[in-house]
Amino acid sequence: MVGKSPIRRIVIVGGGTAGWMAAAALARFAGKGRRIVLVESEAIGTVGVGEATIPPILEFNHQLGIEESDFLRETNATFKLGIEFTGWVDGSDRYFHQFGHIGRPLNGVSLYQCWLKHRSDPRVGPLAAYSMSATAAYNHRFAHSSSDPASPLSQLAYAYHFDASAYGRFLRRFAEQHGAERIEGKIVDVEQDGETGFITAVNLDDDRRVRGDLFIDCSGFRSLLLGQKLGVEFDDWSHWLPCDRAIAVPTEATSPLLPFTRAIAQDCGWQWRIPLQHRSGNGHVYCSAHMSDDDAEKVLLDSLESKAIGRPNRLHFKAGRRQKSWEANVVALGLSSGFLEPLESTSIHLIQHGIQKLLSLFPGDGISPVERDEYNRHMANVYDPIRDFIILHYKATKRTGPFWDHVREMAIPDSLEHKIELFREHGRVFRYNEELFDLPSWVAVMLGQEIIPDSYDPLVDGLPDNELIRAMTDLKRGYEETALRLPLASDYIRQRLAA
Repeated sequence: MVGKSPIRRIVIVGGGTAGWMAAAALARFAGKGRRIVLVESEAIGTVGVGEATIPPILEFNHQLGIEESDFLRETNATFKLGIEFTGWVDGSDRYFHQFGHIGRPLNGVSLYQCWLKHRSDPRVGPLAAYSMSATAAYNHRFAHSSSDPASPLSQLAYAYHFDASAYGRFLRRFAEQHGAERIEGKIVDVEQDGETGFITAVNLDDDRRVRGDLFIDCSGFRSLLLGQKLGVEFDDWSHWLPCDRAIAVPTEATSPLLPFTRAIAQDCGWQWRIPLQHRSGNGHVYCSAHMSDDDAEKVLLDSLESKAIGRPNRLHFKAGRRQKSWEANVVALGLSSGFLEPLESTSIHLIQHGIQKLLSLFPGDGISPVERDEYNRHMANVYDPIRDFIILHYKATKRTGPFWDHVREMAIPDSLEHKIELFREHGRVFRYNEELFDLPSWVAVMLGQEIIPDSYDPLVDGLPDNELIRAMTDLKRGYEETALRLPLASDYIRQRLAA
C-alpha cells in the first residue's frame, strides 16, 4: 500500500460525458462516507460529438437503475442495431456489422462456416440475412429481444444513438441526486506531494483549493493531470490510424428513422450519419495530410441528406493511448486516457469500461500498486484489440487514391496480422484476454471487407449439402418473417415514450 489513508475525497476534473458518467457511477456505488466533487468550467468546451454506442451501454444504465423510457426521453435517443459500411472495399459495396449473433450453429458448426461453403448458391443469400439485428435494421424495424431461446428475437442485440450533451446533463442530475457536488471553476494549478508524487489538490482561478485523495482525470485531450502533471507518455498510433481531423454538423431529422449508424467511405476518410429523434448527427473524419479542412467541410456539407441546423464544428485529434491509465492517485477516463476514432462507436464504451474496472479495483486504505498495475494491464488489453479492429477497416480495401493506397499498403500490428492470416486459412477467429469484439463482429467485418478464406471449416463437409442449404434457407426466412412483424423503429420509440 502507498500510505494508509482511506479514500474520502474523490475529485473529478472535467465534466462532459466522461466526467458525469464517472460522477454518476461513483456517487451511486462509492458515495457512502465519501465526498465526490466534479470540477468543470463553462468556459472550456467539451467535444460532445459521440452519439453512437454499442450494446454494453445497456448494462451501465441498468446498473445505475436508469429506466429506458426516461433515458429515451431525456436524451432524444433512438435504437441502434449495428453499423452499415458503404464504399469501404471499392466504393460500390455495402455490408453490415450487426449486433448479436450470425445465425445458429448447425450440428455444432458455426453458421458462417456453412455460408462460406455455399455462398455462391443463389438460395443462400448475403451473410447479413442470417442476423436478426441486420434483417430488422434493413427493414427499419425494432423490438426488444425475446427471452425465448427458440425465437429469432432472442438473437437481437441493440445499443443507442443519443445526444451526448443531453446524456451528460441527464447524468449530472442523477449524480447530484445521489450526493455528488459540482464546482464551477477553471483549474490554474495542480498541487503534488513531493515525496509520493500524488496529486493533493487543484487550485481554481478564484483562489479556491479543492483537495482530494483520488482524482479522476476527465479533462479531455489536454490530459491535465495524467499527461501534463504526472507526465505519463502517449503512445502515438497515427502511423496506423492517420485520420486526425473531424468536422461535425447537425441536420434536421430524416425519415424513415433508421435503426443503425451509417459509415460512408470518402476519398480521404469516412463520414458518419446518426439518426436521433430530433435531428441527425453528421460528421466527416479525414486525414489532414491528404485533404484540407476547407475541402473536408465541403465534402460533408455537399453530402448532407437534410438541412443543416448548426455550424460545422472542427476537431483535431491524434489516435493513441497513454502508456498507463492509472498513475499515482490519478485515473484517466475518456480522451484523457486515449483516443480511437469513432468508426466502431467505442468512445463511450471505453469510458464505461474504465469506470467499471475502477469500481472493481476501488482502493481501500491507500492505493495498492498491484491493483493499480492490474487496472493498467486490463485497460491496455481493452484498447489494443479495438485499435486493431479499426485498423482492419482501412487495411482491407481495394479503394485507390493517395490516402487509401497508403492505408492498404501500410504495415500493421503483429496481433492484427496474425488474426487476418488465421482467418484466411479456414475463416477462424478466436477471442483473447479482454477483447471487446467477439467472433460475429470480426467475421462480419472480415467478410464485409472481402477477406475471403482459402477454405472453410472441414467439419462442414460432414453435413449433407441439400439438408444444409434447406436449414440455412429456413433460418433466413425465419429472420425475415420475424422482422416484418415488428413495428417500425420510429413507431416503437413513440410507444415506449407514451408508456
